[in-house]
Amino acid sequence: MPVKIRLQRHGKKGKPFYWVVAADSRAKRDGKFLEKLGIYNPNTNPATIDLNVDSSVKWLQNGAQPTDTAKAILSYKGVLLKKHLLGGVAKGALTKEQAEEKFNAWVSEKEAAIDAKKGGLDKAKEEAKAKALAAEKEINEKRAAEAAAAALPETPEGESAEEEVEALEEAPEVPEEAPAAPEMKEEEAPKEGE
Repeated sequence: MPVKIRLQRHGKKGKPFYWVVAADSRAKRDGKFLEKLGIYNPNTNPATIDLNVDSSVKWLQNGAQPTDTAKAILSYKGVLLKKHLLGGVAKGALTKEQAEEKFNAWVSEKEAAIDAKKGGLDKAKEEAKAKALAAEKEINEKRAAEAAAAALPETPEGESAEEEVEALEEAPEVPEEAPAAPEMKEEEAPKEGE
């Protein structure tokens, strides 16, 4: 029975979610499988991969062939490296402790690179947010200046609207007084008896 390590699609339309499985190559893509080895979620950034490394190595040593995508995932998580190191242990080139030490060093280095990528993505997101906020403030200031210029009466030919706005902003504010009642002239005043 030829065994393949491949992806089995789950999730809803447009949001795929995969199981990494060891399955008979004659089985349907989403059909029977022999063992679930892990999950792969490409919807997150970076993609979420949770994989049982020891089971994957066992299947590879027993002759299972990974598909191209599954091979990339196994390589990313270090399964192929561990298989290679265990091959060296079987030949006597390394001890089991040395192989584990090399594998753990590789895993810690890989996790540091992933954390750096996450930090870079967070930083880029914050910078984009700050740029958008600055652009929005600039646009709001332009709109306010245009509204102030439109609210002013027409200016004489020699002056521009911007100069008049600046002059108004620099002038001290004078409190408005209640308008005085218009004075009547004696001629217009009503006479007694009329």
